[in-house]
Parts: sequence; C-alpha cells; structure tokens
Amino acid sequence: MPAQQWIDIGVNLTDSSFDADYHDVIEQAVNSGVSKLIITGTTLKDSEQAIALCQQYPETLYCTVGVHPHYAKDHTEEDFRQIRSLLNEPTVVAIGETGLDFNRNASPPPLQVEAFERQIETACEYQLPLFLHERDAHKKQIEILRHHRDHFSKAVAHCFTGNKDELYSYLDLDLYIGITGWVCDERRGLELQKLIKEIPANRLMLETDSPYLLPRTIRPRPKSRRNHPHNLIYIATQLCELTGKPLEQLSEETYGNSIDFFSLTP
Repeated sequence: MPAQQWIDIGVNLTDSSFDADYHDVIEQAVNSGVSKLIITGTTLKDSEQAIALCQQYPETLYCTVGVHPHYAKDHTEEDFRQIRSLLNEPTVVAIGETGLDFNRNASPPPLQVEAFERQIETACEYQLPLFLHERDAHKKQIEILRHHRDHFSKAVAHCFTGNKDELYSYLDLDLYIGITGWVCDERRGLELQKLIKEIPANRLMLETDSPYLLPRTIRPRPKSRRNHPHNLIYIATQLCELTGKPLEQLSEETYGNSIDFFSLTP
C-alpha cells in the first residue's frame, strides 16, 4: 500500500464506460493509495445509481446527489422532491453537481438558475456542502453564491479551470478549489499552472473527473482515453512540481481538507 493517502473528490463512476469493470477500477484506486472516492451525481437517476454503488463499498465510496445544469430542463418538481429524500442516505456527503453552464446551454439559462437556486436552498436547509459546476457563467454564478453565502456551509468549485480573478472571487467567498488533470495539460492548462501557488493549502482538493480529463503527463501514453481514479497521482505529482511541496505534504493537506469538507471518517 502506498505511503500517501488520497481522496478523489470527483469520479463519474456511474458513467456507462465503467459498467463492466467498476469493481476493478475501485480496487486499482485503493491499491494506488486513493482510499476514498466521491461519486458525482448529475441527475435523479444518476444519483440513485451512485448511492447503490456506495452501498456496495460503504467505507470507500461516497457520493453527491443533484442536478447538473445540463439537465435542469429534464427535472420536475417531483424529481427534486425525490432528490431531497436521498439526502437521508448515509453515503450522501454533498449536493451537486450543480451550478451554471452558459457555454452549451443544454438547458435554458433561466431553468439552470432555478435549479441552482433550489439546490443551494436545500444545501442551506440540510447544511450539506455544495459541489459546483460552472462554465462561461462565472459572473452570474458568483452573484447567486454571494447572495446565499451566509446560509450554506461549504462549497467547492469542481474542476476549476478559470483565471486569477475567478479564482479569487471563489476564495473571497471562502470556497474550496478542486483541481483535475487540466493542470497536466501543456496546451490548455498553462494559466491554471501559474495559479496553483495562489490556492491556499487549506482550500485545495484533488479530483480526476474520471472518465474525463486523462492527465497528459502519463508516460507511456495509455491506449485508452478513459481516465481512472488511480491516475490521481499524476495530478498530485504535477502540483508538487508547481509548488515545490513534497508529495507527503500535499497528501496530508489535501486528504485532511477532503475529510473535513465532506465530514468523512478518516
């Protein structure tokens, strides 16, 4: 077992690409030192599937439940009521993936805002953390978060890829920052690489966003583009190169942040 312990705070384990071998994927993650995985919920059905997976691995898997902005248009009042009922499950540790995505507008912006507000209000009521998505909607997202900030407990900007102003607008609200394999991309990740040192140690968490965002620093390059939780070490190694921190220190800091954020048992 590796000396360091890690937590992957964003794994899309309900994705169909994992249907045939999710047991192996989980085992590989644990054997590589990734001792806990947070499965991302994006719809009612997806959230229910995430809980079912967690129940098979109650000491390793946890999950979020919620409605991704892409699917805001597909959820009814009854769906949101059922999502609220899922919050009583012991493996549910956050609400999300929720937020705004004005890049693709898979759902109309007004419906995205309505779903986002509804989930923030639920997080405030249950005092659960928020797992946030945002793309090309930062100004509106910050406006909404600022309005509710005195009432929700914690939130993480999942898969942060923004600029310096966007980073500090999240940090000013005392939010956490989730870093993915985007930081390993020598083409798209250069601006993020410059910002890593500006993320406070007590606000940083790591995630693979599997099966997406395969780190481009993996050598030799894998034949498959499917990302795995055990690749979290490549993200960690890149962050150590950018910050000058030893791997052991980064492990201790990010593991502790994730335990505290999601109220997990170490």
